[in-house]
Amino acid sequence: MVFPADVASVLSGASMGQLRHWRNTGLVVPGVADDPALYSYQDVVALRIVMWLRTESTLQRVRKAFANLRAYRFTDHPASYRFGTDGDTIAVRDDDERWTDLVRKPGQTHMFTLAEVFQPFTTRNGREVVDFTRPRGHLRVDANLLGGWPAIEGTRIGFDTVAALVEDGSLTAEDVHHYYPSVPVEAVPDAVSFADSVAAARSGAA
Repeated sequence: MVFPADVASVLSGASMGQLRHWRNTGLVVPGVADDPALYSYQDVVALRIVMWLRTESTLQRVRKAFANLRAYRFTDHPASYRFGTDGDTIAVRDDDERWTDLVRKPGQTHMFTLAEVFQPFTTRNGREVVDFTRPRGHLRVDANLLGGWPAIEGTRIGFDTVAALVEDGSLTAEDVHHYYPSVPVEAVPDAVSFADSVAAARSGAA
């Protein structure tokens, strides 16, 4: 599954402007296509890691840390690594559980897991970032289901499919449940709400 920039924006907490800037500077480059920008699931996780690190450290340090990954022979996708920070430096852990300081300012790092990164958090400019695996009450993001595309819980039906059905007002939530019995009525507003957030990101309002 590929993620257009607007969906990547909502799931990662990065603005569309940040995504463009990071794409142009090479911090996080879309792994699927560049024009238009199409991100992989791993790319979106990496964007989320960058945004989480930005709540604890500066963008300059994050940029330096990511740039130094390859120099220290961390050649896999950044989303596959476990990072830590103490605010002044950023470190990465290898398969042997050894830490490498990527910014060269030794200190006691705060190790964090993807589970922490996936929890809701607030960016430095006050933007509320959704729970990554549960962006809405009835939506789930699972790398093993639809490639991580946000879907109605317990189904393989994407949020966008449901939101599109009620977009023009001709169908109700009850109608959607009739056509898709696995989609509960209560899930329809969640799909619409998430679609609205994606649209807001696309227009620059988020």
